[in-house]
Amino acid sequence: MENENFETLAIRTQTERTQFDEHSTPLYLTSSFIFEDAEDMRASFAEEKSKNLYSRFSNPNVTEFTDKIVKMEGAEAGYAFATGMAAIYSTFATLLNAGDHIVSCQSVFGSTHTLFTKYFPKWNIETTYFKAEDSENVENYIRPNTKILYLETPTNPAIEILDLEYFGKIAKKHNLIFIVDNCFATPYLQQPIKYGADLVVHSATKLIDGQGRVLGGVAVGREDLIREIYLFARNTGPAMSPFNAWVLSKSLETLAIRVERHCENALKVAEFLENHPNVELVKYPFLKSHPSYEIAKKQMKLGGNVVAFEIKGGIEGGRNFLDKIKMCSLSANLGDTRTIVTHPASTTHSKLSDEERNEVGITAGLVRCSVGLENVDDIIADLKQALG
Repeated sequence: MENENFETLAIRTQTERTQFDEHSTPLYLTSSFIFEDAEDMRASFAEEKSKNLYSRFSNPNVTEFTDKIVKMEGAEAGYAFATGMAAIYSTFATLLNAGDHIVSCQSVFGSTHTLFTKYFPKWNIETTYFKAEDSENVENYIRPNTKILYLETPTNPAIEILDLEYFGKIAKKHNLIFIVDNCFATPYLQQPIKYGADLVVHSATKLIDGQGRVLGGVAVGREDLIREIYLFARNTGPAMSPFNAWVLSKSLETLAIRVERHCENALKVAEFLENHPNVELVKYPFLKSHPSYEIAKKQMKLGGNVVAFEIKGGIEGGRNFLDKIKMCSLSANLGDTRTIVTHPASTTHSKLSDEERNEVGITAGLVRCSVGLENVDDIIADLKQALG
């Protein structure tokens, strides 16, 4: 396609039209595909020709969705998965061997943390965490057997910002595979590959879908690495469903315009919260008070849709806030059209000790707000009454 503008790629990247000359890509709800003759079948399975064989391997809807993300992220290739965690697990399981070592930012999604601390040690794969504020010392954590440098930015739920350019140079210097979870930013706001990332992973369930409907994940990046990930996934079966791919591909057509409004609303919410007497601290990348504001401005187009803030009154203050919410949703998802608030200390991270919560940036009164697309005055009014 000649035109390389983001919005045009998102809308005009499509599968070939069928004999019916449809304008919008149809659903390909089929488990398998047929062959003309023995030679066609042999050549297809030998990968001498590019052809869909079986929907666990590839499917036209999944290919269209993946191709869009590949173009949006400036990647060489990609593979789509049933969920974001399937993308993360399959990526690591493909690339790591027993005895390998991961260096990761400490503030990572809870299920990723569980992989690193509960499951990978069973296969003699160790992870060393570094804190975002200790980024300048990250080279101290690299060992001879370190294979992967991994991070999220912005992080979940503490909304820390890590300097992609800096980490890209560290990974190159030490010959590490640099993997970035770009879920909070989306390819519209940030393209980690420009800064040296080898692979980018997403939970498509979040802003990419944007309407809380379907699950999905995707990994894109270097062609040689994606080839190995594809072979692993082809044999282990975490494939994205064609229906979900069709939904997500349509979602990408409006990603730019949706994310623009999400960010516009989120900045106004963050500014309101920063001036509220019952709020001790607000973390939002495009607030000048954010400790990494300059880095955020350098690598992100806008600040994203997630605002973290500390309510006075600790755990009870957080629970009381949730009980008073009227319009906003209490849910574990984010990146939805609907504004969602969560209080990690009394819910998702309630089983951790205070010390363990603080280690991953979850303080007693921390609230994560995924700002939606409602009228921003209505979002603020609900937060205001709940804060008292």
